Amino acid sequence: MLLQIAPAVDTAAVMDMAAAVVQTKEKIPIMDLAVKGGWIMIPIVLLLLVSIYVFVERWIVISKASKNEAGLMYSIRDYILDGRLDSAKTLCCNTDTPTAHIIEKGIDRVGKPIENIKSAMEDAGNLEVAKLEKRISWLSTTAGAAPMLGFLGTVTGMVRVFFDMASKGNNIEVGTLADGMYQAMVTTVAGLIVGIIAYICYNFIVARINQATHVFESRSAEFMDLLNEPE
Repeated sequence: MLLQIAPAVDTAAVMDMAAAVVQTKEKIPIMDLAVKGGWIMIPIVLLLLVSIYVFVERWIVISKASKNEAGLMYSIRDYILDGRLDSAKTLCCNTDTPTAHIIEKGIDRVGKPIENIKSAMEDAGNLEVAKLEKRISWLSTTAGAAPMLGFLGTVTGMVRVFFDMASKGNNIEVGTLADGMYQAMVTTVAGLIVGIIAYICYNFIVARINQATHVFESRSAEFMDLLNEPE
């Protein structure tokens, strides 16, 4: 029985060939891909920029509103226990934070029934929460609109491909088809990426607003307990 011995593989030659393939592989810059997406990329990029601005601006505002104001509450407690309501109100007026605004409404109602005080503070709290929610609808709108714009680019790109195929027939070039396919794929990817970013940012901001709301409720309850303390 004859054994056939396979020729030895030149490992160095294989590695050289692989390196050559990697070096010759064409790299497409991101900007070139964006340009190939066509005019649909313009509103997608605008939505991205607006979403980034809204996210950063809201994050800064909510972070300031959610900060711990234990020192403020200690001062208000001392003023109220000493019967210095005017000093407590002045402190709240000079402190530009949602918690101070809510407590100020409560101080204005001191002497009235507890339910009236609680109702006034709840109304003030709802107003402060509404201020925190300002402009976040842009994020939810972008989360839905950006993928739809991407799909619109896909449809228009495919329409362009089929139009070129119908008009040029067998004379159509591969490059002509590639332009339409580029538009179809690039806009879809861009729209999904922007939509995902906006969706994550929206949920993050909503979570931070919920945390701020819990802070407002906690400070309001602390103020109500202070009023109910026995003298």
